[in-house]
Amino acid sequence: MAHRTNKTAAVYLAVMFAILYAPIAYLIYYSFNSAGTMHSFESFTLEWYAEVFQDTRLFIIVLNTLIIALLSSAIATIVAVFGALAIYYTRNRRARSALLTLNNVLIVSPDVIIGASFLILFTLTGLSLGFSSVLLSHIAFSIPIAVLMILPKLSEMSPTLIDAAKDLGANSLQVLTRVVLPFIKPGIFAGFFMALTYSLDDFAVTFFVTGNGFSTLSVEIYSRARQGISLSINALSALLFLFTLLLVVGYYFINMRNLRSAKNGGSGVKS
Repeated sequence: MAHRTNKTAAVYLAVMFAILYAPIAYLIYYSFNSAGTMHSFESFTLEWYAEVFQDTRLFIIVLNTLIIALLSSAIATIVAVFGALAIYYTRNRRARSALLTLNNVLIVSPDVIIGASFLILFTLTGLSLGFSSVLLSHIAFSIPIAVLMILPKLSEMSPTLIDAAKDLGANSLQVLTRVVLPFIKPGIFAGFFMALTYSLDDFAVTFFVTGNGFSTLSVEIYSRARQGISLSINALSALLFLFTLLLVVGYYFINMRNLRSAKNGGSGVKS
């Protein structure tokens, strides 16, 4: 019975992955098509990738996207650390539940609503749409994502660690920097990488808050797709997918290294 259940689960996962990745594989496959269409494959070529790398404007947009993603993820992760600590140390159950609910509002809300809300806010405050508006928006929707990554690590931390540090004479700052932050470091890295991936592929919110003269990759791909089919879009999308995949793989190896370090540290304590 268990074998049949495992086999059914494996088939289900295979079908789901095929549905999810087949369109991406189709897109990447035709990015090497010399015919310039997605109807029939003529011969292998790197022409469309060369076109992407020769586009100076696109290179600037890539830099804009990376700067926004890295900067917003770093700031959001720093804010999320203090936000997660504030939620964790809130003893009142109702107050903690309220804080968690407020934190999750930006996650469960539709991107269109969030984008329109930021657009109204920036218009009312007189902030010009461009780099600043996109950066602030990405920081805002990245914070709750990072908080959700950090909170589980805080929950795993034993209160006796903090009590022991205080008994040894550590002040609040030393407890934070030498006990709490090292323990929740995997959660901090997870929050940063999750915020980074969300920022890189965000379209809906960015579309509302970007202005003339400033764009990101997701908005640029959408704009080019509206102008007509060009396999340079396939090449650009393939490169973006590859970069995101490298981030995920990098996070996986960092996480595995942290787990091995934790196990080795634990075995060292036991011995």
